[in-house]
This record gives sequence, C-alpha cells and structure tokens, in this order.
Amino acid sequence: LTALLHDVGHGPFGHFFDDQYLAQFGITHEDIGAAIIENELGDLLRRVRRNPNGKLGPLEEIEPRHVAWLIRRPASEETSADARHDRTRLDDGQPDWLRKLRALFCGIYTVDNMDFVLRDAYMSGYNIRAFDLSRLIHYSFFTPAGLTIHARGLPTLIHFIETRANLFRTIYFHRTVRALDLALEELFAPTMKLLFPGNPLDHLEEYLRLTETSFLVDVQRWEVARDRERRELGQRWRQILCREITWKMACERTIHFHAGQSEQTTIFSEPALIEKRLRQRLPAELAELPLRIDVARHYHRPAAHLPTAGLNFVLDPADGMPRELNDVELFRSLPTSFSIVRVYAKTHEHDSLLNAALNSVLAAQADTRTNM
Repeated sequence: LTALLHDVGHGPFGHFFDDQYLAQFGITHEDIGAAIIENELGDLLRRVRRNPNGKLGPLEEIEPRHVAWLIRRPASEETSADARHDRTRLDDGQPDWLRKLRALFCGIYTVDNMDFVLRDAYMSGYNIRAFDLSRLIHYSFFTPAGLTIHARGLPTLIHFIETRANLFRTIYFHRTVRALDLALEELFAPTMKLLFPGNPLDHLEEYLRLTETSFLVDVQRWEVARDRERRELGQRWRQILCREITWKMACERTIHFHAGQSEQTTIFSEPALIEKRLRQRLPAELAELPLRIDVARHYHRPAAHLPTAGLNFVLDPADGMPRELNDVELFRSLPTSFSIVRVYAKTHEHDSLLNAALNSVLAAQADTRTNM
C-alpha cells in the first residue's frame, strides 16, 4: 500500500512543483501525501482485509500512520549526533519492523526508483531491459541490521545505480528539458498565485482538483482573457506549449564528485558564482549578455552524513555479519554524485566565446568559496 500511495501528494509537474511552489511553505509532496493518507484515506485503508499472500487476521489492521511515516524521507535532524544516541527521536518510536521497511522507500535502491528506471528506460527507448530486477530482488533480504544485499548481488546493484544515473543524464536532465524548466521558473510563481489559494495542506479539496490537465486548460484560456496579467501569462504559456523555448544551451560540462570530495566547497554549488566568473572572462561588450546558469545534480548514493545513510547493508559470507553498504570497497568506486553545468543564452551567436569562458572557469575549479 505504501508503494502504491507514496506519490499521492504530487502536484502538477511533479518535483518541479515541490521546488517552485511547495518550498515556500516548507513542505514537499511527501508531507501532503502523508496528510492525505492519514486524513482522507485512513478509514479506507483500515478496511483492507487482504494482501498478496492471503488474508489479514481478525485482530490485524492496516495503520495509516505507518503508511504515512514510510513515505516521508528522514529529516536531517534525525541523523544528528544527538539523534543517533536517542532512538526515540531517530525512529519516532516506530516498531523495529517498520523502521527496517523504510529502506525500501528512501535507501540506496527503492521500490520507487527500481520501478521508474525500468518503465522510463523502456518508454523513452533508452533500454528495453535496463537492469536485472529479478536478480536484485533475489539477493536482497532483511537481517537484524536491516535491508541487506548479498555480496553476489553487488554487481547488479552497481549496474542499476549506473543505469539510473545515465537516465538522469540523458532523459531527466536533457538540455531541452532543463531549458523548459528555466522558462517555467519565470512563469510558475505568478501563475500559481492566480490558480491556487495557498498551502495545499489547508486546501486539500482544491488540491485534489489541481491536475496537470486542469492547469494547462486554465493557462491556455488566459491567452484571450480580458485581464491583462492573465492575458500576458497566457501568451507566454502558449510559447512554451508550442516549444518556442527562450533559452538555448551554449555549452555544458559534467563534473563528478567522489568520496571525500564535496561539491559544497566548489563554485559548482552556487550558479551565481559560476555566472560571475564566466562574465569576468567574456569580452567587455558581452558583459550584460542575458545568461542563465543551470546546475543539474544527481546523487548516486547517500553520503555517510545524509539522512538516508545507514539504511542499507551488505552480507559477505566470509565476514558472516552484515555491514553498512557504504563501507564496501566496490561501492566506493562509484562517484557519490555528479553535476551537469550548462550555460544558456537567448541565441547561439556567442556559443564559442561562452564555451571558451567556461573552459577558463573550469580550469580553476580547484578554487574554493571559503578560506577553509
């Protein structure tokens, strides 16, 4: 049930909606999903009497709070030093079996991303059999430590992680997709101000009716609205829907970060700093050239200090005991993350100059933002 309902709180345009609208309220689609599961679907879930393996016992009942807890990513404070010594804070007092299940939804490989990697790889034509799901499941099991993978399954897991990363590079982070995102960012706030009254948690009924279909129908009607603000927004939405994209990619680079390296200590953590350095290297007559810097980030696996660390384990028969997956030498060979840095301009007229400037910026990438 958690797997089926984990995205029930999503708004139009998925994670883009989280970043561009929900962030102002300090919530994500997972918080909304948890509220929907507990308050709107709770009675329905409690009436479920069957599961894929049979029937629930007379005293057994689905607890909506458990489903809601599983879909939410651990908060950062849950992995602080104090929290690690206080199990009630770390686990919200949840039973041991439920805490172990959490790895299926926010660990290194989850039921969600195993599903979307196969589906999206097939539907996009990237790969009709992206990774060996059956083998990955075969070598995954629970031990007293938590979700564990047998050492023989590690090559399959590595292949899955690499496939997922390649999907981000080639599909989700495609240059045209990101150019459309840049255009949408400029329109989304004024559009949502006219379409929705506020925090979805306070307006769940209205949120239920806010879909991508209703959204696109409304903004297309605005093109002929009497109200000037709506009419101008409608005209700009028409351009996007007709793929008349404002921003053209001039150049790009992909930077990999390995264990022990932090993007946060480089200029790549701040697009504004990249733009500043880039403009310093352009001819004076191009100092005011309209530019947008886009940094698309993908994390292959959680670093040891992140909230989702410590949820996955590996069992090597030679050791006899499960150990945290991040400690495996084979796994350390993967980058922890990568960033695709792209420079967008209104035309392709100055691509060569922008490319040369970006090369110059990257040549100095060992520089850091602070004296530390």
